[in-house]
Amino acid sequence: MRTIGTIEQADSSLDSILHKDAPIEIIAEGFDWSEGPLWIPAHNMLLFSDIPKNKVCKWTADKGLETYLTPSGYTGTTPRGGEVGSNALILDLQGRLVLCQHGDRRMARMDAPLDKPASKFISLADNYGGKKFNSPNDAIMRSNGDLFFTDPPYGMEKQNEDPARELPFHGVFKVATDGKVTLLTDSLTRPNGLALTPDEKTLIVANSDPNKAIWYMFDLAENDSLANPRILRDVTAEGKKEGGSPDGFKIDRKGNIFATGPGGVWIFNSSGKLLGKIKVPVATSNCALAEDDTVLYITASKYVLRVKMR
Repeated sequence: MRTIGTIEQADSSLDSILHKDAPIEIIAEGFDWSEGPLWIPAHNMLLFSDIPKNKVCKWTADKGLETYLTPSGYTGTTPRGGEVGSNALILDLQGRLVLCQHGDRRMARMDAPLDKPASKFISLADNYGGKKFNSPNDAIMRSNGDLFFTDPPYGMEKQNEDPARELPFHGVFKVATDGKVTLLTDSLTRPNGLALTPDEKTLIVANSDPNKAIWYMFDLAENDSLANPRILRDVTAEGKKEGGSPDGFKIDRKGNIFATGPGGVWIFNSSGKLLGKIKVPVATSNCALAEDDTVLYITASKYVLRVKMR
């Protein structure tokens, strides 16, 4: 197995999560831009998006790399450029695949079983106040079935200058189980990855603006209004040196945060202390926890990586 990168320890407690000599394995490569990894335990498979190619790929230890679903994010017939495919992939409470669809500018559910994928989709949300979303990017589902997602402009051909853009901001939204769409905040310049802490009381949002490369934290107050805004970590300076900004991330059951950002994956404990980094020499976009939080899959530019943890 080919490897890439190194583990950089910032605190000795990283040892309880990840050995500093753990190999960072390349398990698949050759993608335009890999994103949105999702481990599905019932099928022992990893799904992830290759956004520019408008497809979802599948990796298993037995068969390696396969095409899982195409088209995945843009089902229109008018040819267009840009990052048209699906981005983040999640499962809903019934175990069905939910996709952030850049090209179709919506949150959608695949209308097919996981083991018989098909490019048939049911729209879960495609507008706010009658205005189409920019390009839903990352998403999470709360234990009660509420869907949270971010909506930066990366999937639009000309991004902020795209004439098809309808919303004048980049929002963080909630879709309730009855389909009602609520804007949680429009104050972030490039909301990207997001996650809830294990107690579901705090929402963390990555801002992928090179000039404001910050992970923000918010308390979920009454009616899910966002309160007590604060900064988990500002890595704007590191981004200028190493390239890259906060992107997708995951939180394990103990509250440890695995966050893609400048130089690789940043690992924080539940108190926000930096424990170490998985240093990767290409841009990292997202990650997925698997096998009871003992394996981390990372999407990174043209690669998909695997790190076996403790």
